[in-house]
Amino acid sequence: MEPTVSGVGVIDKAAAILGAVEASPASLGELVERTGQSRPTAHRLAAALELHGLLRRATDGRYALGPRLVTLGHVAAEHWPLAEAATDALARLRDATGESAQLYVRHGDARICLASLESPHGLRTIVATGAVMSLDQGSGGRVLVGESSAAGWIDSVAEREAGVASVSAPVVDAHGATVAAVSVSGPIERLSNTPGARLGDAVVTAAKEVAMAAGLR
Repeated sequence: MEPTVSGVGVIDKAAAILGAVEASPASLGELVERTGQSRPTAHRLAAALELHGLLRRATDGRYALGPRLVTLGHVAAEHWPLAEAATDALARLRDATGESAQLYVRHGDARICLASLESPHGLRTIVATGAVMSLDQGSGGRVLVGESSAAGWIDSVAEREAGVASVSAPVVDAHGATVAAVSVSGPIERLSNTPGARLGDAVVTAAKEVAMAAGLR
């Protein structure tokens, strides 16, 4: 019998299929290669996940994450206590800076956007709630891996995406551990090549407000 993570083999195998397409779409052959499952098993599970909207077919026929996961991601994020606690602070940050504001948490080797409020500007950075992003690019990821500065914020310019700048600060608990990152992001033409100098203090204040609202401090 194959070892399982949860003790429920079919769930573990289905989760492996979803994980296999998390970073990029995959053909059936690539699903087999990435999961180690037999071709019939991978095909059967992928077809079932597609039927439930958890997978979809991309234009090239490869499997990709499905539309129902977007809804589930929004619901999960909205009911995550930290996301709820951050709502008012993020709104104040967005209004004070005029830029998009986000809350990120670390999940393994990636970061997840728990909450996102868009800038009122027509030209703005859009990060979807539930988006999974890299830890090694962008100020939010750098904060979550423990990078720090005397000013209390980290900024980045064109790291995650060309033309985009961001500033992030850690949300820390009573023990000083970083549990989340508050960020603002927008086009470099507005934020400049030194976005932290203008927006860093506001982001740090928002991160402290999130920690207070969540009862972390």
